[in-house]
Amino acid sequence: MTELDAKEATKEEGPEAKSYLDALAKARRSSRPKRDDDHDGHYVFNLGENLTPRSKIASIVGTFGRVLECWDCQTREYVTIKIVRSIRKYHDAAMIEIDILQHLAKNEKGTSGRVQIRNWFDIRNHICIVFEKLGPSLFDFLKRNKYSPFPVDLVREFVHQLLESVAYMHDLLLINTDLKPENILLVSSEYVKLPGWKSSAIKLIDFGTTAFDNQNHSSIVSTRHYRAPEIILVSLAFLQMNLSGALFQTHENLEHLAMMEMVLGPLPEHMIRRARKIFRSGSRLNWPEGAVSRESIRAVKKLDRLKNMVSQHVESSRYFLADLLEGLLKYDPSERLTARQALNHPFFSESK
Repeated sequence: MTELDAKEATKEEGPEAKSYLDALAKARRSSRPKRDDDHDGHYVFNLGENLTPRSKIASIVGTFGRVLECWDCQTREYVTIKIVRSIRKYHDAAMIEIDILQHLAKNEKGTSGRVQIRNWFDIRNHICIVFEKLGPSLFDFLKRNKYSPFPVDLVREFVHQLLESVAYMHDLLLINTDLKPENILLVSSEYVKLPGWKSSAIKLIDFGTTAFDNQNHSSIVSTRHYRAPEIILVSLAFLQMNLSGALFQTHENLEHLAMMEMVLGPLPEHMIRRARKIFRSGSRLNWPEGAVSRESIRAVKKLDRLKNMVSQHVESSRYFLADLLEGLLKYDPSERLTARQALNHPFFSESK
């Protein structure tokens, strides 16, 4: 609201209106203070001030970039606003995310498994995306419950919803390249207590690295702990819910492959032929000879075969769970279960 707006506001309210000075003071309170960005290009703000005349900042709900919970004075409800850094690559990713979210919403049928975009705007070259307010992430959920593994029935509900969302995106030729517990949010704003959770409804967030299947995109597109074609990302998030930790906790390519072989068995010959640099003569991975440290070797040795890990952490549904995970984690994409095929797996029907 400008000074002219304040004058107009007093005219519209008639003889019982507040004084011009009161209206002007209100206008000044609702305006954004003018500040420079911080040295990393983040938007600088204080809690309690207005982001826009319509949105008042209530709290911080995200650490990557700036994700705020704001009170929408027009709709009288809380919303989540993601404020993107004023750096070109983040600006471009935000515009991709807006396009993807609008594309998903346009084709939506029935209940959505993805966060709903309400609006977007630009403040001083910061793209701001307004979302519905959701609850904590599955990562926060795990942390809140001291990283205890989720009950199998709860995992079943979470993963079925996750696969439905991925299958829907595949139908639209979209690839979500950053699926992980931090990007899967509970719909309920209340933290779920274990045991006896209140709601298992979840939604996906963060589509800034989503790509169309017919586009050329970088081979390095996701958080390394979950890096793979995204149907594998589903299963790795799946395992984190069951095992209370990321399966492949590594930041080095060779170690990552060694971990995969330890858990899933040797890579297929036809795939090895494409990557001779990291293999010795024959089909043996250059491990542990190529390890960068003793710690790396120990980290690989601590892992066990997938079926054994499932048996150690899961009492019921062990056979079907292990079988589903093995199907989702096949090395060869032509042999790997698709999201739609996985939805028909006996793991999801055995409890019905």
